[in-house]
Amino acid sequence: MKTYTESFDVIPNDLDDLNHVNNIRYVEWIQDISKKHWTHVTTEEIQNSMIWVVRNHNITYHKSAVLGNTILINTFIASNKGPISTRVVEIKNKETDELLVKAVTEWCLLDAKTFRPKRVPKEIEALFMR
Repeated sequence: MKTYTESFDVIPNDLDDLNHVNNIRYVEWIQDISKKHWTHVTTEEIQNSMIWVVRNHNITYHKSAVLGNTILINTFIASNKGPISTRVVEIKNKETDELLVKAVTEWCLLDAKTFRPKRVPKEIEALFMR
């Protein structure tokens, strides 16, 4: 599996009333990194012919991030079966390497014109898997 990674700092808008990163923000980060990985690896032609929708999110919150923390976020495709691609996202504290959040999301590939499920093509699999 090929990993895609980014890092960034926690900012005030990321926080909730308890002064740690809001759970909704983690979901946004999970979706953002997934989309960035897709657009980084694929061509515009591929992006225009196929779209992804979330089938299932499984998110485990281990620790909280707070203002000033630097976040390291990694994602990779763990497996593909038919139209379903299972993506893992790990969100860590960059300074301590502590796992903050782990998400396993099932994404369903759709044909961009018909919105019908489409088997993940071998050429797409090859872009994301070793």
